[in-house]
Amino acid sequence: MPAHPEPPIASAPLAGLRVIDCSTVLAGPYCTMLLGDLGADVIKVEPPEGDASRGWGPPWVGDASDGTRTAAYFLAVNRNKRSIRLDLHQPAGADLLRRLLAGGDVLVENFRSRALERLGFDEAELRALNPRLVHLAITGYGAKSPDPGRPGYDFVIQAESGLMSITGAADEDGGQPTKVGVAISDVVAGLQGAIAILAALIGLGHRGAEDASGQRIDVSLLASTLSVLVNQAQNAFVGGEAPGRLGNAHPNIVPYQTFETADGTIAVAVGSERQWPRFCRALGLPALADEPRFASNGDRVANRDELIATLAARFAERSSADWLAALAAADIPSGPINDVLEAFASPWAAGRTVELEHPRLGAIRQVAPPFELAATPATVRLPPPLLGEQTDAILGELGLDGTTIEGLRAEGVI
Repeated sequence: MPAHPEPPIASAPLAGLRVIDCSTVLAGPYCTMLLGDLGADVIKVEPPEGDASRGWGPPWVGDASDGTRTAAYFLAVNRNKRSIRLDLHQPAGADLLRRLLAGGDVLVENFRSRALERLGFDEAELRALNPRLVHLAITGYGAKSPDPGRPGYDFVIQAESGLMSITGAADEDGGQPTKVGVAISDVVAGLQGAIAILAALIGLGHRGAEDASGQRIDVSLLASTLSVLVNQAQNAFVGGEAPGRLGNAHPNIVPYQTFETADGTIAVAVGSERQWPRFCRALGLPALADEPRFASNGDRVANRDELIATLAARFAERSSADWLAALAAADIPSGPINDVLEAFASPWAAGRTVELEHPRLGAIRQVAPPFELAATPATVRLPPPLLGEQTDAILGELGLDGTTIEGLRAEGVI
């Protein structure tokens, strides 16, 4: 395929890489957006009805009357992509995907088990089309699970992984298992997928030879979520007991939680022994630093209830602003509990959003890429596309003329 008609991004770390994105909803699209932010040309292959998340609103941008209405959910993970609407169940549609894959570097998909094979794209076929292709398959439970075809949904994965069992207020405080406020299982699966793709591409480069082969990568939502249980999983393995819910408290560090003040709530993180005496002095409770029951973090964890009761009573005496100022002066990590809009309005979040201009949807504000590469920066070049917005351009790059493209459209292939 010829070079795609985007602004030159030769300095981007993944410039020249072409990603064929057959994934939908969140994990796969988040993965491919990260690759797009790093300079890859991401071609989003959408089914005739489009990515399901296009309809997951409100809120919306665009207008249903002219076919541009798009959910904010879709916008969140689909910038820096070009969309082609393609019916892979028609032979002509499958053939067009073959041509895309033959000229691509990476395939990302989240089809149910064997669904891609039934469309004519088993691993042997993929290798024949493009021996150097890196193929990321995202599933709910993994190719080696008891039922590889079992559908995976973030909410259910959070429940089954144990994540919900450690999230939320404790039983004695009236809490119950609670999901994270974003689809974190999807997000971490997308992150793991992007890492694995980059590792596979580096492996191709290290092997060097022109005949070096690509590989299949399997990433599951369950495995990805289990992997981010980190210290909680290790606590369970070492202690032999399943950890419970502590609300906003930390299982291994005290004090490291929220406290109610006279007029609100703040987060406080005493993360080292050097901070502990400074914290006590900032609260006007210097004697606590010399109390043997609280001398070390281990002591404070063991005597958590008694210590937290004392600290809570003290924090309730003054306003959030007063305490945050006192803690900042003592160099103790602390902060307010912001809502989402407050978080982005904070001076600490300056520069963490970008404004995109879509020719039909208008201005779109988004979260900026989180990585800042000094020599090869990430770039936000393209707004999230309408369904099939670049179909004609992409097919033109494959060498199809206007008459052929209109014929495919009349047949419902595109």
